[in-house]
Amino acid sequence: MEEKVNLLTKQNLKDLRAELEDLKVNKRKEIAAKIKEAREQGDLSENAEYDAAKDEQRDIEARIDELENIIKNSKVVDAKKIDFDKIHMGCKVKVRDMATRREYTYQIVSTTEVNSRERKISYESPIGAALMNKEVDEIVQVTTPGGELRLRVLDIQKADL
Repeated sequence: MEEKVNLLTKQNLKDLRAELEDLKVNKRKEIAAKIKEAREQGDLSENAEYDAAKDEQRDIEARIDELENIIKNSKVVDAKKIDFDKIHMGCKVKVRDMATRREYTYQIVSTTEVNSRERKISYESPIGAALMNKEVDEIVQVTTPGGELRLRVLDIQKADL
C-alpha cells in the first residue's frame, strides 16, 4: 500500500519533530517511572494506577508511530515556489458565500495544522479541496456536511509559513 504524502510547512515540520523528540526523550521516561511506581504497589490485577500508566504508554507509543509516519512521508511546501495568483496550501483566501453574501477568510493548511477557531482548513477538506488552484473571481461549488455552498474567491494572500 502506498503511503500518503503529507504536505507540511517548514514550521509545521519543525513543530512535529519537536513533539516527537519530547515524546521519545521526556514522556517515555515519565511513563516508565509511573509504571515502575505502580508495580511497586504490589498486585497488578487490581492496580488502577498501573492500568492508567500502561494506557498512557500505549497512547504515547501510538502518537510516536503516527508522528514518525507523518514526518517520513512529508514534503515541505516552499513558499518561494508558490504562485499566489492561484490558491495553494499556505494561502489566506477571502471568499463570499453567494447565498448569504457573508464573507469568510480561510487559511489553507496541512491536515496537521487544522484549527477551526482560527479558520485554518485543510487542503483536503471539502472547502479546501474545492478552492485549490482557483483564482480571484472564480466561483466554486462545494458539497459539505452542512449542504451545498457556492463561494466566490475575492482575494488570495500569502500566509505566514
